[in-house]
Amino acid sequence: MTKADIVAEISGKTGIEKAAVLSTVEEFMKSVSTSLEEGNNVYLRGFGSFTVKRRAQKTGRNISKNTTIVIPAQNVPHFKPAKSFIKNVKAKVKA
Repeated sequence: MTKADIVAEISGKTGIEKAAVLSTVEEFMKSVSTSLEEGNNVYLRGFGSFTVKRRAQKTGRNISKNTTIVIPAQNVPHFKPAKSFIKNVKAKVKA
């Protein structure tokens, strides 16, 4: 499912214009992104949590030059679905 599919489905179910739904979805995604960039987590009860995780520094290999390189520590976005969300998805997949 793409963003356009989501916008079309919400617009069809609510009767709101696609342009208004698209701007709302865009603002939601921008708000989540901005919060994570600032180091704040986003919790959506019943859906899941968008958090920032810290990846430790590690050693990697440059295969073409056969050398080791140091990959610096970095922050990465992470999504953890809510237990009820996981339960619902598992129930639908089994059926």
